[in-house]
Amino acid sequence: MRKKEGNKLQRFFKLIYLKLFRINDTPQKIALGFGLGVFLGILPGTGPIAALCCAFLFRLNRAAAFLGSLLTNTWLSIVTFVLSVKVGSFMMNMEWHKVYQGWLAILKDFHWANLFKLSVLEIAFPVLLGYFIISLCAGILGYIISLIAVIQVRKSKEKKIC
Repeated sequence: MRKKEGNKLQRFFKLIYLKLFRINDTPQKIALGFGLGVFLGILPGTGPIAALCCAFLFRLNRAAAFLGSLLTNTWLSIVTFVLSVKVGSFMMNMEWHKVYQGWLAILKDFHWANLFKLSVLEIAFPVLLGYFIISLCAGILGYIISLIAVIQVRKSKEKKIC
């Protein structure tokens, strides 16, 4: 049974390789799609479906956008939450401990109606700002790394052909 699961994982990574590096698209469109996917994968309330829709609208590589959002969507949630609290609080000149404790209180006694109270918005805005900044930085980093990777792989393939 383990060998079968390992085989599926190997096929999955081979599919990723084929989608990203062998696709007939410009390296810029592939990298922009991946960066967009990373951005939307980290940003709360968005994910793979939003990445696909935005990639379609902006005529970017949809496979790269989908992959970028899948790689960041749930794996980084805990790390990015704490980091977004700290970054957003810093940007708004607030104490991150207070914002974090406010979020814990909201989550402990969660009611949809409480989300629209002014005190909750004062706690939510720094976190959303932090998420936006982290998502933007990660998306730009994802763009740069994937652009370099796609260009390097294509150059090495061209050298093998010649």
